[in-house]
Amino acid sequence: MAEIREIREKVPEMELEVFVHGALCIAYSGRCLLSGYINKRDANQGTCTNACRWNYNTYDAKEDDTGDVVGIKVENITDLTGSTEREAPVENLTLESSYTPTLGEGETTDRMMLLEEEGRPGEYMPAYEDEHGTYIMNSKDLRAVELIPEMVDMGVHSLKIEGRTKSHYYVARTAQVYRKAIDDALAGKEFDRSLLEDLESLASRGYTEGFLRRHVHSEYQNYEYGVSKSERQRFVGEVVDVVERDGRSMLEIDVKNKFCVGDSIEIMSPAGNVSIVLDHMQTHHDEVVDCAKGSGWVVRIPNPFKDIDKQTLLYCLVMRNEAWGGDVKRDAAAKKAKQQQDAKDAVNREVAKAKKPA
Repeated sequence: MAEIREIREKVPEMELEVFVHGALCIAYSGRCLLSGYINKRDANQGTCTNACRWNYNTYDAKEDDTGDVVGIKVENITDLTGSTEREAPVENLTLESSYTPTLGEGETTDRMMLLEEEGRPGEYMPAYEDEHGTYIMNSKDLRAVELIPEMVDMGVHSLKIEGRTKSHYYVARTAQVYRKAIDDALAGKEFDRSLLEDLESLASRGYTEGFLRRHVHSEYQNYEYGVSKSERQRFVGEVVDVVERDGRSMLEIDVKNKFCVGDSIEIMSPAGNVSIVLDHMQTHHDEVVDCAKGSGWVVRIPNPFKDIDKQTLLYCLVMRNEAWGGDVKRDAAAKKAKQQQDAKDAVNREVAKAKKPA
């Protein structure tokens, strides 16, 4: 951020664009070579295959009797460090804390590793460290929405949100969140921390502020998984029509994922978002149903919006709220919350069924 401010101050006539959200190419300064090296698809021309996020086997590189470099598979961390101990996570880390980041500092090592992508057995790639670090990593996704007030203050002209291979739901949510952050900053309002929760509803690999501010290493990297995940919301459909049935306005939904009567859903529109517990659903043939079972279904649900024109409503997207907000396979608290939410959903569905006319 200090470098951006310095550029703005020294070259005030130059327009500035800052990358603020999305897949973070960890090969700093654009050295994203893995995709091109393995698949002949250039990351810098919009065709990245996210090769840095695939699963790799790790081999310690050793020289054999003939001088060739061969790989000895690393089964666990002890093989590399001599210890199974890991540093405990640093809680409540601030810039003023005693922990000093060492990224890019200190002596380099001559030790070389060999990496084998699981889909290409027997093909080894050397990974070694120079004064800039190493380059095959699984980065978290960039999220700089908290820094928007500072960027507005320094006069940044444009914000870039990465969206390659992303859905229109992703584009709509991120644009809505960053637009509000910009508007609030221009109006002199405090940063709205609920915007962080809104972005948590998107599938991601975890979030980081990347190189915009200094952080410890674990805050850049995702060591747990290599896919995008979201446990807070699921995109379930988009509005394709608005119809009147028995004097009631109904939104016609092209279904993308399963959702049911009794579910807590959020409907996102350009005019604002509404969360409801769904109490009614029918097919486009006016048959009352309990669930829309997935892609290929078209259903109608009550229109909760008032005084919004049809053209605006056709931009609405529908999400199912999944309140546990964690990895239910690893997090006991999230698993318990999911069980409670499932029980609540079951009650809601029974109540909704009881309200149906005989």
